[in-house]
Amino acid sequence: MPACKVIVAGAGGRGRAYANYIKKHPDEGTVVGVAEPIDFRRETVATRHNIPAENVFTDWVDMAAAPKFADAVMICTQDAMHTAPAIAFAEKGYHILLEKPMAPTADECERIVAAVKKAGVLFAVCHVLRYTRYTQTLKNLLASGAVGDIVSIQHLEPVGYWHQAHAFVRGPWRNTAESSFMLLAKSCHDIDWIHYIIGTKCKSVSSFGSLKHFRKEEAPEGSAERCLDCRIEPTCPYSAKKIYLDRFEDGLRGWPLSPLADGELTMEKLTDALRTGPFGRCVYACDNDVVDHQVVNLLFEGDLTASFTMTAFTQMRGRETRIFGTRGELRSDSSDIEIYDYLTETTRTIDTKATAGDITGGHGGGDEGLMHGFLAALNTGEASKVLTGPDETLESHLITFAAERARVENRVVDL
Repeated sequence: MPACKVIVAGAGGRGRAYANYIKKHPDEGTVVGVAEPIDFRRETVATRHNIPAENVFTDWVDMAAAPKFADAVMICTQDAMHTAPAIAFAEKGYHILLEKPMAPTADECERIVAAVKKAGVLFAVCHVLRYTRYTQTLKNLLASGAVGDIVSIQHLEPVGYWHQAHAFVRGPWRNTAESSFMLLAKSCHDIDWIHYIIGTKCKSVSSFGSLKHFRKEEAPEGSAERCLDCRIEPTCPYSAKKIYLDRFEDGLRGWPLSPLADGELTMEKLTDALRTGPFGRCVYACDNDVVDHQVVNLLFEGDLTASFTMTAFTQMRGRETRIFGTRGELRSDSSDIEIYDYLTETTRTIDTKATAGDITGGHGGGDEGLMHGFLAALNTGEASKVLTGPDETLESHLITFAAERARVENRVVDL
């Protein structure tokens, strides 16, 4: 059977990463089209995948309007730009891989799910955490009774102090109106993961959180509007010079430097970006409004409970989880899994060789697992290879929307 043909709508970091997987695995698929408004990104994908000129577009609308010329589309536009292309490509008969989150509102998510179901196309959302070796190992251990029945879960997402400054204070996901609220933009992964691990429906949710630190009231005395002009910059852990220029001098050439400039990175390009662009702003002088810390409490069927914490104020590392069961306790850091058995009072450790703390490395293998599963489903017709289909994804998104409503309205929300 010939490998499936795939097109890319949105050739930013995620679109190029998924396309690169296909390039490395030509037996699984081929990239045959791209739509991207930014010249460098569009041309990079077109050249790397030898895409003919007639299949290269500046706008996804034109690509969707063309006669269908592939099996599937990978929609990797910005968060608030998912609904229209998802519906349009579904109506055209394309199978769809959609970057998370599905959409910034529950109504739009429901419209997307309705469209893909009506069209009868395969649909996968990029909740990559489900696809890691770590998650699948953990899921199998729990299913085997490693801790007995699950009673409760504690889950931490340590966003990382400089990652928060990069993406959620200075970057594209800093402002709710322009993208989405923090829990949806960053942590719908985690809400979905908890839901997947517990495996039952969520009944109720409460949440607290705020933008505590990254605001003008917290600015140190003497700080400037931009890091390059700031006399106290050497004492600031969120310094743009430290996050970008120092890393460049240390030899880094990829993310988080890559969003600052297209093409080959140079010190001159990066310095100019810090002087004129959004990534050079003081973290206390941006137009950000998303929270920098949040806790979520979840009640699932069967009286199972879970607590989730997202916080900016950590070093960069993998997510941390504790699972409390009737026969044992499990601790993990997205790589090592420790299980303490109440009966034998012994501990065993499983190393899954994951690297989820390094988000430059493909989410601990989740990117690769997602793409392999999606392409395998396309090539074999086995939809079960997709772990994040429309129903599962909609349910976890609705939990996320309910959690944000609980935070904003300061109440318990029943689902």
